[in-house]
Amino acid sequence: MPRSSPLSAIIDSQSAPELYTRTAVALHWLIALLITCGFSLGAYMVDLHISPLKVKLFNYHKWIGMTVLALALIRLAWRVKHRPPPEVPMPRWQLHGSRIIHYLLYVLLIVTPLLGWLYTSAAGYPVVYLELLPIPDLVHKNTALAKVLVQIHATLAWTLFWVVMLHIAAAIKHQFIDHDVTLRRMLTWRRPGSHGP
Repeated sequence: MPRSSPLSAIIDSQSAPELYTRTAVALHWLIALLITCGFSLGAYMVDLHISPLKVKLFNYHKWIGMTVLALALIRLAWRVKHRPPPEVPMPRWQLHGSRIIHYLLYVLLIVTPLLGWLYTSAAGYPVVYLELLPIPDLVHKNTALAKVLVQIHATLAWTLFWVVMLHIAAAIKHQFIDHDVTLRRMLTWRRPGSHGP
């Protein structure tokens, strides 16, 4: 009798959906793309002298941050209402580590742009999303507070960067060392009519 593959074992499982929903996969990769662009933009523009270019890049950075915040909240709400696939068998310490990384990612994806929003409010630079939608300030202009908030925002951004790097390293390990389906499940989504949208 031929041995079943890990993917087929998951697909045959009746206890939980075997793949992530299309919505979860789309949100995952869209957020990944946006935080890559947002972090790269922030790292590039931080040392630029004040100029029209820096103002333009700063606005792009803010728009990306607000989009990430909105998508992260949507992703969290989706996760609460849609059960993820079952955990791939792995040592207990790896399972705990995976859960900690995912919790950190959710927290940082929400708190980092939120701190950026607080900073830009305190600095007196209101956010006009895509130059169309004014976003209300969270605090009144306060230069001293802005200096503190920008440092916290930068620290959180770098923390997010390293957590993402750890997340990527774990995915690569699962793919090329453990040879399981962890990464492949996020590269494919459920077919319509299987377990949900």
